[in-house]
Amino acid sequence: MNFLAHCFFASANSQSVVGNLLGDFCKGLDLKALSPEVSVGLHNHRLVDKYTDSHPLIKQAKKCFSPARRRFAGVAVDVLFDHYLIVHWQRFSQQSYDEFKARTYQLLEQGQPLMPKRMAAVMSSVVNNDWFATYESLEGIGFALDRIAKRIRFENKFSGCIEDIEQHNTQLETLFLEYFPQLQLHVAKSNQADLDLLLKAKS
Repeated sequence: MNFLAHCFFASANSQSVVGNLLGDFCKGLDLKALSPEVSVGLHNHRLVDKYTDSHPLIKQAKKCFSPARRRFAGVAVDVLFDHYLIVHWQRFSQQSYDEFKARTYQLLEQGQPLMPKRMAAVMSSVVNNDWFATYESLEGIGFALDRIAKRIRFENKFSGCIEDIEQHNTQLETLFLEYFPQLQLHVAKSNQADLDLLLKAKS
């Protein structure tokens, strides 16, 4: 999943938000030096990614992309599903999307000292350039994906994949609406299992 979804599964504090985003930036990091709260967030990030990558509905979504772009279909689905999460926000959260976004940006700013250098730079851009606003429209998703295509270090045909998304938008949105509640349930069950193990170890 992409940045917004990972923040969605974080607790309402800066250490949890940092940990839930850290999975994309922890190469070369001494994980043993992380605080317990950040470590729990990182565990949650990896839990979400592992479940997502192996889920049959996600594999089905990737097939909506043309063969020339399918190599990067996982990236496109991650970003696109942030868009669908915003569109259907009230199905999944009792807090308004605007309140969530404002709180998350505040927590990202507070969490800057906890972040590796590259992560801090990216998250500063997320906040200062309001990346989540870009995810609010399909046009913005197309812009974000084209920007990712330009950052790929080798020649690719990923640019313009918004064409595949627009062609299969209804199917992709339906897959998201079937998938995301399953992800929520999986995260909730896993977090409860972790809590039960922790309580058992302390007893």
